[in-house]
Amino acid sequence: MDFSRKRRPFIVPMNAMSDVAFLLLIFIMLVSLINYRKEVKIDYPEAAESVRKLNESNTLELWVDKSGSVYMDGISSNLGEIENTVGELYRTAPDTQIHIIADKDVPFVRVNAILEILQLLEYRVVTFVVQDFEA
Repeated sequence: MDFSRKRRPFIVPMNAMSDVAFLLLIFIMLVSLINYRKEVKIDYPEAAESVRKLNESNTLELWVDKSGSVYMDGISSNLGEIENTVGELYRTAPDTQIHIIADKDVPFVRVNAILEILQLLEYRVVTFVVQDFEA
Protein backbone atom coordinates (compact mmCIF):
# COMPACT_ATOMS: atom_id res chain seq x y z
CA MET A 1 0.00 0.00 0.00
CA ASP A 2 1.26 3.37 -0.97
CA PHE A 3 0.15 6.12 1.49
CA SER A 4 2.14 8.98 0.06
CA ARG A 5 0.30 12.08 -1.04
CA LYS A 6 0.96 14.12 -4.06
CA ARG A 7 2.11 17.62 -3.12
CA ARG A 8 0.19 20.44 -4.72
CA PRO A 9 1.67 23.94 -4.89
CA PHE A 10 0.26 26.34 -2.28
CA ILE A 11 -1.92 29.01 -3.88
CA VAL A 12 -3.14 32.14 -2.07
CA PRO A 13 -6.74 32.88 -3.05
CA MET A 14 -6.90 36.42 -4.44
CA ASN A 15 -10.70 36.53 -4.77
CA ALA A 16 -11.27 38.09 -1.34
CA MET A 17 -8.49 40.71 -1.51
CA SER A 18 -10.82 43.38 -2.87
CA ASP A 19 -13.27 42.66 -0.03
CA VAL A 20 -10.51 43.02 2.56
CA ALA A 21 -9.34 46.30 0.98
CA PHE A 22 -12.90 47.64 1.01
CA LEU A 23 -13.38 46.71 4.68
CA LEU A 24 -10.06 48.36 5.59
CA LEU A 25 -11.15 51.52 3.79
CA ILE A 26 -14.44 51.60 5.75
CA PHE A 27 -12.58 51.00 9.02
CA ILE A 28 -10.11 53.83 8.38
CA MET A 29 -12.93 56.22 7.46
CA LEU A 30 -14.84 55.41 10.66
CA VAL A 31 -11.78 55.77 12.88
CA SER A 32 -10.94 59.14 11.36
CA LEU A 33 -14.44 60.40 12.20
CA ILE A 34 -14.03 59.45 15.86
CA ASN A 35 -11.23 61.97 16.30
CA TYR A 36 -13.23 64.78 14.70
CA ARG A 37 -12.81 68.00 16.66
CA LYS A 38 -15.63 70.52 16.66
CA GLU A 39 -14.46 74.12 16.45
CA VAL A 40 -16.19 77.43 16.87
CA LYS A 41 -15.27 80.24 14.44
CA ILE A 42 -13.42 82.92 16.41
CA ASP A 43 -10.61 85.44 15.87
CA TYR A 44 -7.73 84.48 18.15
CA PRO A 45 -5.93 87.18 20.11
CA GLU A 46 -2.27 87.51 19.21
CA ALA A 47 0.31 85.94 21.47
CA ALA A 48 3.37 87.43 23.06
CA GLU A 49 6.78 86.28 21.90
CA SER A 50 7.14 83.64 24.60
CA VAL A 51 4.48 81.04 23.92
CA ARG A 52 4.52 77.34 24.83
CA LYS A 53 2.90 74.78 22.60
CA LEU A 54 0.99 72.03 24.40
CA ASN A 55 -0.13 68.62 23.25
CA GLU A 56 -3.83 68.14 22.59
CA SER A 57 -4.33 64.89 24.42
CA ASN A 58 -6.28 64.90 27.67
CA THR A 59 -7.83 68.34 27.24
CA LEU A 60 -11.19 70.06 27.63
CA GLU A 61 -11.76 73.05 25.36
CA LEU A 62 -13.96 75.97 26.42
CA TRP A 63 -14.77 78.32 23.53
CA VAL A 64 -16.24 81.83 23.83
CA ASP A 65 -17.41 83.44 20.57
CA LYS A 66 -18.02 87.13 19.75
CA SER A 67 -21.55 87.10 21.10
CA GLY A 68 -20.38 85.66 24.44
CA SER A 69 -21.84 82.19 23.88
CA VAL A 70 -19.87 79.45 25.62
CA TYR A 71 -19.09 76.09 24.00
CA MET A 72 -17.60 73.03 25.67
CA ASP A 73 -15.63 70.92 23.15
CA GLY A 74 -17.62 72.57 20.35
CA ILE A 75 -21.06 71.95 21.92
CA SER A 76 -23.11 74.90 23.14
CA SER A 77 -23.20 74.97 26.95
CA ASN A 78 -24.08 77.19 29.87
CA LEU A 79 -21.97 78.00 32.92
CA GLY A 80 -23.82 75.46 35.11
CA GLU A 81 -23.00 72.61 32.72
CA ILE A 82 -19.38 73.73 32.61
CA GLU A 83 -19.21 73.77 36.41
CA ASN A 84 -20.64 70.24 36.64
CA THR A 85 -18.35 68.88 33.93
CA VAL A 86 -15.19 70.49 35.34
CA GLY A 87 -16.08 69.31 38.86
CA GLU A 88 -16.52 65.74 37.63
CA LEU A 89 -13.34 66.03 35.56
CA TYR A 90 -11.40 67.20 38.61
CA ARG A 91 -12.50 64.11 40.53
CA THR A 92 -11.85 61.57 37.75
CA ALA A 93 -8.86 63.01 35.83
CA PRO A 94 -7.25 65.93 37.69
CA ASP A 95 -4.36 66.19 35.19
CA THR A 96 -6.70 67.17 32.34
CA GLN A 97 -5.84 70.55 30.85
CA ILE A 98 -8.57 73.10 30.23
CA HIS A 99 -8.01 75.29 27.18
CA ILE A 100 -9.89 78.59 27.14
CA ILE A 101 -10.27 79.80 23.56
CA ALA A 102 -11.93 83.21 23.36
CA ASP A 103 -12.54 85.55 20.46
CA LYS A 104 -10.35 88.64 20.62
CA ASP A 105 -13.43 90.91 20.51
CA VAL A 106 -15.34 89.20 23.35
CA PRO A 107 -15.69 91.27 26.54
CA PHE A 108 -13.43 89.96 29.29
CA VAL A 109 -16.45 89.69 31.61
CA ARG A 110 -17.52 86.58 29.66
CA VAL A 111 -14.10 84.93 30.05
CA ASN A 112 -13.92 86.01 33.68
CA ALA A 113 -17.16 84.13 34.44
CA ILE A 114 -15.45 80.90 33.33
CA LEU A 115 -12.32 81.77 35.32
CA GLU A 116 -14.41 82.35 38.46
CA ILE A 117 -15.91 78.86 38.12
CA LEU A 118 -12.45 77.34 37.70
CA GLN A 119 -11.16 79.33 40.66
CA LEU A 120 -14.09 78.21 42.80
CA LEU A 121 -13.35 74.58 41.90
CA GLU A 122 -9.61 75.20 42.49
CA TYR A 123 -8.77 73.91 39.02
CA ARG A 124 -5.16 74.82 38.27
CA VAL A 125 -4.36 73.33 34.85
CA VAL A 126 -5.75 76.12 32.64
CA THR A 127 -4.34 77.39 29.35
CA PHE A 128 -5.33 80.40 27.24
CA VAL A 129 -5.08 79.58 23.53
CA VAL A 130 -3.88 82.42 21.30
CA GLN A 131 -2.73 82.89 17.72
CA ASP A 132 1.00 82.56 16.97
CA PHE A 133 3.01 85.75 17.25
CA GLU A 134 3.92 87.28 13.92
CA ALA A 135 6.90 89.63 14.04
